[in-house]
Amino acid sequence: MASSRRPRFSLLRLTMPLVAVAVGLTAISVSAPTPALAQEGIFRRWSLRDLFMPRREPRVDPYYYVVPQAPPRKLRKPQRKPKPAVDAGAGPHVRTVRKPAVPAQPAVPVIEKAADARVVLVIGDFLGAGIAEGLSTVFAENAKIRIVDKTSGSSGLVREDFHNWPEQAKALIEQQKPAAVVVMMGSNDRQQMRVGNNSEPPLSAGWMKEYTARSERLAKAIAETKVPFVWVGMPAFKSSKMNTDMLAFNDVYRAVTEAAGREFVDVWDGFVDENGAFVTSGPDINGQPVRLRADDGINVTRAGKRKLAFYAEKPLDKILGIVPGGSEIALPANLPQAVPGAPKAPVNIDRTVPVSLSDPELDGGSELLGAQAAPKGEPTSPGEKLVVQGVAPKAPRGRADDFSWPPKPLPAAPGTETTSAVKR
Repeated sequence: MASSRRPRFSLLRLTMPLVAVAVGLTAISVSAPTPALAQEGIFRRWSLRDLFMPRREPRVDPYYYVVPQAPPRKLRKPQRKPKPAVDAGAGPHVRTVRKPAVPAQPAVPVIEKAADARVVLVIGDFLGAGIAEGLSTVFAENAKIRIVDKTSGSSGLVREDFHNWPEQAKALIEQQKPAAVVVMMGSNDRQQMRVGNNSEPPLSAGWMKEYTARSERLAKAIAETKVPFVWVGMPAFKSSKMNTDMLAFNDVYRAVTEAAGREFVDVWDGFVDENGAFVTSGPDINGQPVRLRADDGINVTRAGKRKLAFYAEKPLDKILGIVPGGSEIALPANLPQAVPGAPKAPVNIDRTVPVSLSDPELDGGSELLGAQAAPKGEPTSPGEKLVVQGVAPKAPRGRADDFSWPPKPLPAAPGTETTSAVKR
């Protein structure tokens, strides 16, 4: 009997073709390029996981899909700062940076000077030239005052062989016929001085003696011409050693100026702070903070020159007879100059008798002021004794200032005794 056998199908036989197909598809997907490769995005390969858990992203083909991305952001180009301008005349290796322009100050209107305008002569060194420029601004609108600058920037009192100021001052006064002279010098005098056959070091004993003598000769040379003058002192400087020397110079200038009967102008406080230290910037004549000195700590700016002139303006106004309003008053030609420190002549002031409205007896009568002549001789009224001799009138009995002892009884009020008598 022939036995019949049924074909046996197993799970292995069924799954093997599927595995082969999957392997084949994987090999094809690796070897053959697809259109998805040319697209932009992130590419992910197919796996068996896609059979059971399909992905939600949109697919481009059965094997690849593209993850959409946001559009690329536009990058801004960094803005470059403009290069500083190059000065063509400064050379190939020198670059000059142009600073922003400072707003120009309003120009002071200059009035044409009158033919008979009085002259203010300025002599000295480069700081004297600065105060001459400041005074020109002060009197720019005054047609009757003209500033004449006859300074020499490198001059002083030490090098008489270079510039002899006592002789030059006389010649300039005879030539210009000034109404006043302004002197400012000394910033170049911190050097050796030739005294006889010796060279004295700066500010030694011999040096100071000769420097004082030369300052006296200059002051006397100007005073002999009968022209009033003011001597402006030195300001503070950046160097501490130079400041010490300038203070010694100012003492000499003050002494010789006052000995000649003229006025010394001290400008030191205008160029230092509250502690006495040098300042580059400070308040101007209007109290606004400005730059007064240059970077070297020696020269002065335009505002500094105007401040120097501010200190010399008041003494010049007195000499020229200019009132605060700007107008001029007529002065006699031979007006004597006031000597600093000289005692003033006593002024005879007529004394008037005091008047008390509440006590007519205090002034010695019952009349108002002017109705009677002032009594002569010894004071007789209580008011005169109080003012002249300091003797107060006697206090009435029982008043707060009655210090008599033993205390006196108060006077009985009128009608008190009569009333008591009636009661009895």
